[in-house]
Amino acid sequence: MTSATSRTRDDTEGLRALIAHARVVLWDFDGPICRLFAGHSAEGVASDLVEWLEGRGLRGLLTERERQSLDPHAVLRAVDRRQRGSDLVAELEERLTKEELKAAPLAMPTAYADPLIRTWTAVGSRLAITTNNSPRVVRAYLTSRGLLACFAPHVYGRTQDLHHLKPHPHCLNRALHALGAAPSAALMIGDTPSDLQAARKAGVPFLGYARNKAKEKLLRDAGATEVVGSLQTVLEAVRGQA
Repeated sequence: MTSATSRTRDDTEGLRALIAHARVVLWDFDGPICRLFAGHSAEGVASDLVEWLEGRGLRGLLTERERQSLDPHAVLRAVDRRQRGSDLVAELEERLTKEELKAAPLAMPTAYADPLIRTWTAVGSRLAITTNNSPRVVRAYLTSRGLLACFAPHVYGRTQDLHHLKPHPHCLNRALHALGAAPSAALMIGDTPSDLQAARKAGVPFLGYARNKAKEKLLRDAGATEVVGSLQTVLEAVRGQA
């Protein structure tokens, strides 16, 4: 396995080919653009959601494994599977959105993400966000970084239809339709196997971003063939084709 941090000439050519064919770039948010919960623990948010449910006598909605989850989206999905379309799910989703909004000002920008976004925009590519996070949170963060104009209005995030969260390709398909782009002319940048699965279902080429070896292994094991350990590599490739 070639490490994401030590790319060969063939690897670099593969990356350049991906970029050369991409007229539209679909970005996952939490990971490739920033670490949303860098200063506001995702594990703590998941625990708070579980405690909120238990405080309302709804402990039975979750299995023991789900109650121990470190991922707030996993808690939200679990409740949605059993109470789809309910007021409870809507309230739980809003609670998660509020926690994400608290996290946004403390989010850690991913290295080289800001200049890469601006460079890709400058060379004429169209960008969209395709995320499981709330679009309100994405807009708040992008506005704080002066990046919203690079994406607006194409921010496609979590809706009340939680079964459409990735790995469902719904948000990718919304972006492609709105941009009038064929899947083959797009590129998805994501950092999780669910991003890869959504891209495959939508027919969109995929570029994995892995900030560490564990993330890289998850992506490689899921079948990702192009993975970078730094967006600097992508920035250099985009600049090279400008």
